[in-house]
Amino acid sequence: MPSRRRFLATSVSLPAWARAQGAPQYRIDTDHPRLLLPQRRARLIRREQERDTMRWAQFKTLVEGGAAFPEPGFALATYYMASGNQERGRQAVEWALGPGADLRQLAIVFDWCQILMSKEESAKLEAKLRAALAATSTSPATGTPAAHRTRLFAAIALAGHGADVLPGVVEDIYGRWWERTVTPRLKSGELVYDPRDHFALYELFHAMRDNFDLDLRENAPHYFATLPVFHLLAHYPAPYPGPENEYRIPVMKAHAEPDLRVAALSRAAALAMVAFDTNAQESQFLQGWLIQDRFLMRGPFAIPYEFLWANPYQPGLSYHYLPNVFHDAVNGRLLVRSSWEDDATWFYQSGGMRQMFHDGQVINLDQAALDKPLVMGNTTLLTLPATGRFAIEAGQEKAHYYLFGLKPKVSYDVEIDDEEMTTAESGQGGVIELAVPPRRRAGVRVRRSGTLH
Repeated sequence: MPSRRRFLATSVSLPAWARAQGAPQYRIDTDHPRLLLPQRRARLIRREQERDTMRWAQFKTLVEGGAAFPEPGFALATYYMASGNQERGRQAVEWALGPGADLRQLAIVFDWCQILMSKEESAKLEAKLRAALAATSTSPATGTPAAHRTRLFAAIALAGHGADVLPGVVEDIYGRWWERTVTPRLKSGELVYDPRDHFALYELFHAMRDNFDLDLRENAPHYFATLPVFHLLAHYPAPYPGPENEYRIPVMKAHAEPDLRVAALSRAAALAMVAFDTNAQESQFLQGWLIQDRFLMRGPFAIPYEFLWANPYQPGLSYHYLPNVFHDAVNGRLLVRSSWEDDATWFYQSGGMRQMFHDGQVINLDQAALDKPLVMGNTTLLTLPATGRFAIEAGQEKAHYYLFGLKPKVSYDVEIDDEEMTTAESGQGGVIELAVPPRRRAGVRVRRSGTLH
């Protein structure tokens, strides 16, 4: 098992005004491994192996039983890093030197199994990495989180081996993509990441923080503070029975047979979120949602992710104490569950998509209108009538109304019977929220501010 030195990777990370005076210099002068395995996580996976825990036992059974792993480089390298089994590490190296073509896995094997390679093998894999990295060059402005994550992994793995590509790659990702393109759009509400992007984002976040002490979330703190709860709610209520375990299925654009690899990576994303910020209350609720054993991933694709990222010793809070309504007016996100039970009705609006899940069916809803008010517990969703008038009512508890069919980011006058007129902005999603006190019935009139009665 290779020894692990404390990370001493350094960078000069300058604010935008200072970068105009000269490009920052990023460098890594630490030993391998550098990707995803800071000391705490390295200790955790070794402890799981030593204790022969449930996750390790399942992983070991598959590896020692000769299971066909869809991502053999990642799976075998993970097994080696936990157990020190050099035979399995060599198998990862042989895959990388032979048929391996996935750049993310090649980078991980090069980084984690470096000590197992001869100089000639290291040079051969380095050349393969460089060629693959050059072939995947992407625009800093338009590249996906997965593309940027993969390029970063390769550049970090190659640091200290020949010509250094790291400074240019990191500046592309951090300076040109994240700060100049992503951050303004997240803050303005123009960009909402699909839940399928969350895993690549968090792998990138971990690599940036572990090696350069940069937390990319700080550029858009509101968006990322709420992301764990959004991610939790962006899954359909009903579990899906997979061959090895049950899955929670993330939102799909249309009702179809679920892709269990997507579901596995969505769980891995949630585990990586908890690992990134264990102390945040949102992470603790997310951990409470993750730790049920029936969702522990056991299949050949998913078990390496489950083993690497899960922390069964991390306490969690019961997600049943979370509000079952999530509304982010800035980014136009609204998610509602009628309850936390598996048979709940569920509503989702984000990124230009609006859906309902009811009785096991995904229903894509027209963006312009809801045909009739949708009542989900103490929450009612409705479209503003042509008259601009409608009624609100609350029982023994406070109720919430979400009003659709409005122009995004526009001010509206709201008049409630026997109350003074107020002004509300519709937000990025074209939605206004009205809170109704207990035991209150009233008529409401809504019109665009500045228009005549």
